[in-house]
Amino acid sequence: MDTATHITMGIALGGLATLDPTVADNSTLFTAVMVGTIVGSHAPDFDTVLKLRNNATYLRHHRGITHSVPAIIFWGILISSVIYLFVPSVNFLHLWLWTFLAVILHVFVDIFNAYGTQAYRPFTKRWIAHGFISTFDPYIFGIHIIGIIAWIIGANPGYTWLIIYAIILLYYIKRYLDKREIVTLLHEHFDHIEQIATSPTTKQNIWRVAITTKDYFFVGRVEDGHIEVDDQFDKIPIPNNELFEHAMKDKNIAAFLSFSPIYRYEWNVYDDFSEVRFIDLRYRNDGHYPFVAVVQIDDNMRIMNSYTGWVFSEEKLQSKLNTMKQIMS
Repeated sequence: MDTATHITMGIALGGLATLDPTVADNSTLFTAVMVGTIVGSHAPDFDTVLKLRNNATYLRHHRGITHSVPAIIFWGILISSVIYLFVPSVNFLHLWLWTFLAVILHVFVDIFNAYGTQAYRPFTKRWIAHGFISTFDPYIFGIHIIGIIAWIIGANPGYTWLIIYAIILLYYIKRYLDKREIVTLLHEHFDHIEQIATSPTTKQNIWRVAITTKDYFFVGRVEDGHIEVDDQFDKIPIPNNELFEHAMKDKNIAAFLSFSPIYRYEWNVYDDFSEVRFIDLRYRNDGHYPFVAVVQIDDNMRIMNSYTGWVFSEEKLQSKLNTMKQIMS
């Protein structure tokens, strides 16, 4: 989920904690728990600082190890321990339990959007992305805002958030059933499907889809039960040659390929260099595919420059490549 929703979820858990008699009867512990749930609900995303290093490092590690099973345990202990240093009089067990729950909830909700997480590490590095809740879902965020307002004007926080989370649970079930219906529809429409990536939009009746079949990639939308194909690409294996061997070793290309499940490539030869471009097909926006990885290699098989990340125009991409070229030179 997005940062704002994670933070509101932390506030919600702080409210739910009032159902715990130990928390409800101790205002100092309640304050400590509220701090713990808010920080814990955002802590796994502290890896965003990796973007300061470079996009390849960020892409390889964001929602990776920081969302893993060991990290979930680590975050809960670390955050509650730091808070306990300032308020050693509070019940550490209850402080830790609610903080730990906030961290778990963060990772849990992240597995349902299209980006996903490596939540099952160290058992597997596979990305878990169920793709039926938007990264920012206005309905989920909106009902949290309603809950916060209700709490401010005097509603019982414990029972208010209990009701709200029951509603959210039903919403998740509804979205899961929506996705299952879409997947069934796609299997009826396309032959030899190998993979489907779904991404809900902010509109309940419109979903983005990217489909891999035996011979083609299809990108489109499902709207009110009707499939609309926006793009179709031939599924061409990556060439087994020296150029692509060098390209695949580039850190930006390697990071992209470790993350993207459905992509195609382009290969262009210019006067004094060749360019290989990998394009993620899941994020089509107004006819453009903004998530890419590009490497330019000269005739002596030396990498001139490369880039991976989100760019929303060809002009912006070329600007990024020129910037990277200056850095590398």
